[in-house]
Amino acid sequence: MRLQAMTHHEHDPVIPMLDEGVRRPFLSTPAGLALCVFLAVGGVLLWIEHRAHALGILPLLLPLLICIGMHFFMHRGHGGHGGQNGGRDER
Repeated sequence: MRLQAMTHHEHDPVIPMLDEGVRRPFLSTPAGLALCVFLAVGGVLLWIEHRAHALGILPLLLPLLICIGMHFFMHRGHGGHGGQNGGRDER
């Protein structure tokens, strides 16, 4: 029985080669990571500096959200704007 020496090409590489045609997602690139860090720091600074303004507008947003929600859910029953029944409400 004769043993052959293994050459470099006879076994699978430990680290597979990256396919040149495959693109990495943007957030896994150094520029994507830098953008995420920049946005996080900017968001924290905006929250710290403008917290009073942001919390002061919450009472005004509640009626607006209620109106939008009522508009969205109330039009579900009759087909929305511009119904095809010629303006007649058939119940």
